[in-house]
Amino acid sequence: MTESKFSEFVGIVKKLRAECPWDKEQTNDSIKAATLEEAYEAVEAIDKNDDEEFKKELGDLFFHIIFHSVIAEEYGKFTLDDVISSIKAKLIRRHPHVFGNVQVNGSEEVKKNWEAIKLDEGRESVLDGVPGRLPSLHRAYRLQEKAAKVGFDWDKKEDVWKKVIEEIEEMHASEKEETRDELENEIGDVFFALTNYARFLGINPETALNRTNEKFINRFHYIEKKINETGRKINESNLEEMDKYWNESKNQFKIKN
Repeated sequence: MTESKFSEFVGIVKKLRAECPWDKEQTNDSIKAATLEEAYEAVEAIDKNDDEEFKKELGDLFFHIIFHSVIAEEYGKFTLDDVISSIKAKLIRRHPHVFGNVQVNGSEEVKKNWEAIKLDEGRESVLDGVPGRLPSLHRAYRLQEKAAKVGFDWDKKEDVWKKVIEEIEEMHASEKEETRDELENEIGDVFFALTNYARFLGINPETALNRTNEKFINRFHYIEKKINETGRKINESNLEEMDKYWNESKNQFKIKN
């Protein structure tokens, strides 16, 4: 992007802020949910390998970054220049192997240095910076990943699997003996342990579960379609019939899923 195009876009956002009744009413707080939604839409475009849609969603995200900055400047919080200066300084500071004299051997060493630099910047914990609003599976994955970067990790994949089995057995045993809160804790432990095992396999559990969700949607839509073709609705069917179409759907979607 040329400087003129960037300045022109910022001007458009400022004009909207000044002249559009809806844009004039917004605050950083009022548009935060929309910002999150745009980020998810960009991720969805990546998952679908839809470059045209991805381009559009990045544009929407870009608008939100500028819009947030323009609003913040009006309230005297910071300016767009401050935003750019801040990220520029951070990138240079956290890449001493690019902009300084530090030598590294591969990306793993880069990630370890990154965490050390963040601690030097004043963070009290390597776990700081993992947003509490992240989806829980992905948050668990990131917490484990960050702890692993400083050496707090399992040595062998087999031991992680043993922990998964142990947590499942504890969950099962607690069904009759524990309170709802304690059972909830045990179920959480199962998900956390399974997330750890997925990490050892190089799989992001959030991505894996999302694929399974999409697979379920496709197969369930197939059931609905087949029942609708008989002139009935799905609530007029029964489990035996739905199971039959569910098994058919596995062949219909086995290539994609």
